Amino acid sequence: MAKRKRLTPAQTAFLAPEGPLETKSMAAPPPIAQVSEESALTAALEDLAGVLSSARQEGRFIEDLPLDQIVTDHLMRDRLVAEDDEMAALVDSIRARGQQMPIEVSPLGEGQYGLISGWRRVAALGRLHAETGADRFASVKALVRDPETSAEAYVAMVEENEIRVGLSFYERARIVMRAAHEGVYSSQTEALKGLFGAASPAKRSKIKSFIPLVEGLDRVLKHPSQISERLGLALSKRLSEDPAFAGRLRDALVGAAPKDGAAEVALLTLEVAGKGRGVNPSDRAAEAEEIRAGVWLTEKRGSVVIKGLDAAAVAALRDWLAGPC
Repeated sequence: MAKRKRLTPAQTAFLAPEGPLETKSMAAPPPIAQVSEESALTAALEDLAGVLSSARQEGRFIEDLPLDQIVTDHLMRDRLVAEDDEMAALVDSIRARGQQMPIEVSPLGEGQYGLISGWRRVAALGRLHAETGADRFASVKALVRDPETSAEAYVAMVEENEIRVGLSFYERARIVMRAAHEGVYSSQTEALKGLFGAASPAKRSKIKSFIPLVEGLDRVLKHPSQISERLGLALSKRLSEDPAFAGRLRDALVGAAPKDGAAEVALLTLEVAGKGRGVNPSDRAAEAEEIRAGVWLTEKRGSVVIKGLDAAAVAALRDWLAGPC
């Protein structure tokens, strides 16, 4: 019978590894709290980016833009050239306190922005930068808007200027006429409704009444924003009734060359009253002539008026008129 081999215990030295056990590399899963925190941070950043993008698209985000990137003639301006006193006051204000109100612009591409509103602020900053060379005047605070149509851009310009400074009736009629002429609106009537839809019917009627004045004299008037409502309506009425009056009035303005707004308004007042150079001689106000002491004669359109005659002189004149020719 074969003798069994006796099994000896395993040698632990052979079983024990010489170094630490190698396991498949695997990153420990992050704690749930860390994952939650990172997700919340990512969501917050995405929300912030969305809010900023929305604010910029809607024109609620103020940006600093270089002045040389602003295209000031992107739209026809409703405000005429600012008076020197007004511009000087604005320049002094920006010099002392900086720009307080942003302008409105529309992106044109290639780093350019079309000016919607704020022409006076851009002009004032440009003047200050040319004068001082200071970097703080080299850029302008702006709201970047992206109107869907040209009409929306014009409405934004008009509304901003109406709120800030108020347009004259001449300026309102001028932008209505030009917006229709450039095809922004199909007609002057549509332009009036579109640009001044929030105005009362009476106000729109007055704006419409100023259009003949703009059409007739826009090229020769130097200070039209100083024309009062009453004078403008009277001039428009005369221009509508007498088409030739526009030519005579233009000649009078060019010939007189008024030195300032007050002189121009004074000339227009005389003309519309029939006392100026531009009025048809047959319509000129008649002037009385003193033909002898105390006796005045006025002649107009073949009629003669004599004042100051006593009873005897009147009788003698009657007999003379009744006598043989």
